[in-house]
Amino acid sequence: MLVNWKFQFGHFTLLTSTLLSVSQVRLFYFDNNATTRVAPEVIDAMLPLLAEHWGNPSSAYGFAKEAARRVERAREQVAALINASPAEIVFTSCGTESNNSAIHSALLTQEDRRHILTTAVEHSATLKFGKHLEQRGYRVTFLPVEPDGSLDLHLLEKSIRPDTAMVSVMWANNETGVLFPIEEIAALCRSKDVLFHTDAVQVPGKCKVDVREIGADYLSLSAHKLHAPKGIGLLYVKRRVRYQPYVIGGGQERGRRGGTENTAHIVGFGRAAELAMSSLQDENTRVRAMRDKLERWILRHIPKTSRNGAKEPRLPNTANIAFEGLEAERLLAALDKLGICASSGSACTTGVIEPSHVLTAMGVKPARAKGSLRFSLGIDNTDEELDYLIEHLPVAVQEVRTQDAGHKR
Repeated sequence: MLVNWKFQFGHFTLLTSTLLSVSQVRLFYFDNNATTRVAPEVIDAMLPLLAEHWGNPSSAYGFAKEAARRVERAREQVAALINASPAEIVFTSCGTESNNSAIHSALLTQEDRRHILTTAVEHSATLKFGKHLEQRGYRVTFLPVEPDGSLDLHLLEKSIRPDTAMVSVMWANNETGVLFPIEEIAALCRSKDVLFHTDAVQVPGKCKVDVREIGADYLSLSAHKLHAPKGIGLLYVKRRVRYQPYVIGGGQERGRRGGTENTAHIVGFGRAAELAMSSLQDENTRVRAMRDKLERWILRHIPKTSRNGAKEPRLPNTANIAFEGLEAERLLAALDKLGICASSGSACTTGVIEPSHVLTAMGVKPARAKGSLRFSLGIDNTDEELDYLIEHLPVAVQEVRTQDAGHKR
């Protein structure tokens, strides 16, 4: 059917015509670890920076001063989210840049230390940068994990060397939701006089973040994981920790990150940070209850299913389920036809589906890994949406299992 949509956003009017199929009218979104819907309050905060206060915040004249003021206000808001000082916040383009920047700085400010210690289940932003560093002559250790996705701290301690420049360990795994003991790791690094960085991209709004309690030297966040736009992130750099810029340019961000400030997105990030603090209880009660209901229902009512990763400690919104006897990509396609969005951790290269590197590092067999799906809920999800998923998932699983069994004959 042909639908005319007219959206009124502040001073902006968007008029579009699009052809929609009936199956696409309603969306049931359970992939919040991939990205989140931009909150209406965030859009409202951003629009004036696009329509009215569009000056370059680095300019000296009065017209630009309002943009600069709102950037600094956003810096205060995101600092409050993690209990940091605004002076410790460096705005970046995303979590990937933040992770790369932290590791890059640790190596450049300690030229006699050429070793990085991380884990085999990190986000590709860290894993691939580590492999890139190996090609440049640096030494990188990728620590294995236990079958439940947890980390052996004794092994981590033994792996720290005199030439270790940094330990970089994610706080929450994006695929399984498993939480690492960040405070203990940070304390261990301090005792060894080694810098510590954590990729905390998945944590805000789901768990309390307090950099004073954690004791990390660097911490990465990405705004689109907490209902702000894509293309903006931050790197926390602890006061008095030496920092070498990763992006060299016009001296923005107090000389720590070159490039004209992404003003509207920064302001949106600030507003999202406020919302994340206010939704923390909802994530840990209502959202956690929905996640647990979904997980229990699947494991009890759909045969040959099991959970990947430890039950606790874990993000309150994440469930990673293995469905025996099918390929996750085919199940995702079947769910997509029903308007249901979820994800798998598998990767497709040259037309071949490769199992998730996270599940592989946990010792999960390839067939099980390729049949695993992640459901990541959020504050926008409702009981009605969950019931829809529970109603349609068993039928989709059975259909895909039957099809896959037929292909193997």
